[in-house]
Amino acid sequence: MSEKKFVYFFGGDNAEGNTKMKNLLGGKGANLAEMVNIGVPVPAGFTISTEVCIAFYENNHQYPEILKKEVDEHLKKIESVMGKKFNDIENPLLVSVRSGARVSMPGMMDTVLNLGLNDETVKGLVKQTNNERFAYDCYRRFVQMYGDVVLGMKPENKNDIDPFEEIIEKKKEELGIKQDTDLTAEALKELVIEFKKAIKKQTGKEFPENPLEQLWGAIGAVFGSWDTPRAIKYREINHIPGHWGTAVNVQAMVYGNMGNDCATGVAFTRDPATGEKVFYGEYLINAQGEDVVAGIRTPQPINIANKRPEHKISLEEEMPNSYKELVEIYQKLEKHYRDMQDIEFTVENNKLWLLQTRTGKRTAQAAVRIAIEMVDEKLINKEEAIMRIDPNSLDQLLHPVFDKSKKEKVVLLAKGLPASPGAATGMVVFNADDAEKWAEEKKKVILVRLETSPEDIGGMNVAEGILTARGGMTSHAAVVARGMGKCCVAGCGALDIDYVKREFIVSGKTIKEGDWISLDGSAGEVLLGKVETVKPELTGNFGILMKWANEIKRLGARTNADNPHDSQVAIEFGAEGIGLCRTEHMFFDAERISAVREMILSKDLAGRKKALAKIMPMQKEDFIGIFRVMNGLPVTIRTLDPPLHEFLPSDKEDIKKLAKEMGISFDELEAKIVSLEELNPMLGHRGCRLGIAYPEITEIQAQAIFEAACEVKKEGIDVKPEVMIPLIASKEELTHQKAIVKRIAEETIAKHKIKLDYLIGTMIELPRAALTADKVAEEAEFFSFGTNDLTQTTFGLSRDDAGKFLPMYVQKGILVADPFQKLDQEGVGILVKLAVDKGRETKPDLKIGICGEHGGEPSSVEFCHRIGLDYVSCSPYRVPIARLAAAQAVIREKE
Repeated sequence: MSEKKFVYFFGGDNAEGNTKMKNLLGGKGANLAEMVNIGVPVPAGFTISTEVCIAFYENNHQYPEILKKEVDEHLKKIESVMGKKFNDIENPLLVSVRSGARVSMPGMMDTVLNLGLNDETVKGLVKQTNNERFAYDCYRRFVQMYGDVVLGMKPENKNDIDPFEEIIEKKKEELGIKQDTDLTAEALKELVIEFKKAIKKQTGKEFPENPLEQLWGAIGAVFGSWDTPRAIKYREINHIPGHWGTAVNVQAMVYGNMGNDCATGVAFTRDPATGEKVFYGEYLINAQGEDVVAGIRTPQPINIANKRPEHKISLEEEMPNSYKELVEIYQKLEKHYRDMQDIEFTVENNKLWLLQTRTGKRTAQAAVRIAIEMVDEKLINKEEAIMRIDPNSLDQLLHPVFDKSKKEKVVLLAKGLPASPGAATGMVVFNADDAEKWAEEKKKVILVRLETSPEDIGGMNVAEGILTARGGMTSHAAVVARGMGKCCVAGCGALDIDYVKREFIVSGKTIKEGDWISLDGSAGEVLLGKVETVKPELTGNFGILMKWANEIKRLGARTNADNPHDSQVAIEFGAEGIGLCRTEHMFFDAERISAVREMILSKDLAGRKKALAKIMPMQKEDFIGIFRVMNGLPVTIRTLDPPLHEFLPSDKEDIKKLAKEMGISFDELEAKIVSLEELNPMLGHRGCRLGIAYPEITEIQAQAIFEAACEVKKEGIDVKPEVMIPLIASKEELTHQKAIVKRIAEETIAKHKIKLDYLIGTMIELPRAALTADKVAEEAEFFSFGTNDLTQTTFGLSRDDAGKFLPMYVQKGILVADPFQKLDQEGVGILVKLAVDKGRETKPDLKIGICGEHGGEPSSVEFCHRIGLDYVSCSPYRVPIARLAAAQAVIREKE
């Protein structure tokens, strides 16, 4: 039996991997191999598989025994293809060491460039290039990067200057120069010596001169970066499993900074912000890749079409031959991968090399447009287009944008690059940690940075928007913001940011931390103060996508709505009915709550009926409005559910006021309020228990529902009311409440002399109801799972209190996800499926849905499809998400 293989070569015309091997080689490694396979020029290299990363963590950072031998063999293969030698003083091979998870994690893990340089091989690089300054700049960069990534050279405090940058600044002051590019070869040699001394002084470690020692140090650092706080945070945000691990890619260096016949850049085969079919990217002459991404220098557009007045010259003009070849390659890559690609390239002495291709991160707007247009171009089919869209990303399209008339009235502070579209208003904050703290306090923040780095990921995630002084359209801030769906304005050079004073100055104005600003990510504008928003206009492409989803999906998509306005919004988003109308939400209006309080605090039945008589017409008007909007679609109305004390005042002044209105003493009213308090109200006197204790409450609600239904029916509008009894634990509770609703319904229908179809069902939200669903189904005409309460009662968790420790459970891997956000399929889901099976044993045609907010969460929607539910219900703005997820569930089922 042959030994297991851990290292895979790519280069020249030979690659041992391909794009289907992403789980093993990571996305970068698989795509480098694939580019070799299709004839794209790629510097030779090899990939150490993700299996080594897993072994690395399982075996106390030890590697498989065979790995060293494989790495040595593959280094020789790189030498052969590139015509250079590792650790050679005449013609040295230098390599980069980069990470590569199976899905893109831009900037989250470590990279080391120019590896292989030491005091001897740098002389060979001088001979190779006949450029002493270039060679020692590469050496300086390598020592700086290696010292940081591998040897742990860091600033003592987060806001301190990088120790290497501090040394560079002192050197420039000493020489009387301002730019790094003015540093001479001699000055760079001195920096290398000073960097090594600083490393030894701060870390106690010697910089390794042996290139093989350097290589294994870098490989270990890249594997180690899989578990850095920023990488863990990114995985949490994007739901990437920690057990996947990363691959490591060791690849021959090619240089975009050897002179004016060299360049480096990043490009997208389509506009990642809008989806427009244009070649879109940035480059720099005589630069390394990090110069473009970090925004240290202002990048230029790759083609004439994307030039703006402030730009100098495009790659198309500067290097027409290389640009032409790049166009041919990007078209080849997009056609091969059948998706928009994000590519990195380097031109070395007029020779073009591709360093990476990956599926490009894009905004939701761009994703929808690209998917639709690629169907038109016959690159993909409709089902593939639907699968290309992350349902959760649709959230970006459905929320408000700035009101143009209001925006015109505020001060425009500055303009930057429209790096990621959208509208954002928040308080200025300069530090990612502070952004997270402020967000925990429910403050809306705009994260303002000179440039973002991977360490800022937590702050970027919680911010409403991101503003940077440096960086281009392909910078870290831009790429990550687009992937997150965050508004971002980048490269706003007019900002003078002072982290120490916690302020920035722009257009003669000083904006301090805590001041409000607004960002228009579509226009690249920074505005002073708050700007009001309006409902977005959805494009035709969105409508086409939803139409295709409807053609495929089986599962219905309803909405949770308690008033005509929300119902109308949901209809516009394609809701097929209301799956949950919470009647108690109708009572919290200031004009209505007095009548509700009077009902609760009445001494006897007569008093309660008197108060309820005031409530009935209020509810009836709401139901009339909802039935009209829904226009024949089913409306599921849940009878009163929450604990009664939620309606009562707690403030003494409010109690005095209510006592006066009711004509009773303060002490009497306060005593009554105290008597209604419960130790565990979520499991107390609520739901069907209220209707059983006070049948008149159920009667008045039924009367309001059916009076409204009959009146709307007389208007010629079809009405389909479905009355849902909440929180039952037994068939007998449902029997009791159903009898009341049915009696009122029949009396009302007879009085109006019309025909009206209606259903009476129940909400399954207690484990016992699920376990006895076959009995419950004898009375119920439909089931709807209230998964929020079912999760609470199955886990024994209080949803209001569990937020204090559930994030820790997820972080420690005790739970895969917060069960109130994603349906727990292994526990709660088993109860749901059991209830479905038992219910349909009794009534094969029993209609069953789900009405907790899980109804708008894609993985939960797929589960509902799989176990045969008829519909899901969620908040209006999540209806399109549910529709798309339901279509994807059908497609996955076929696969």
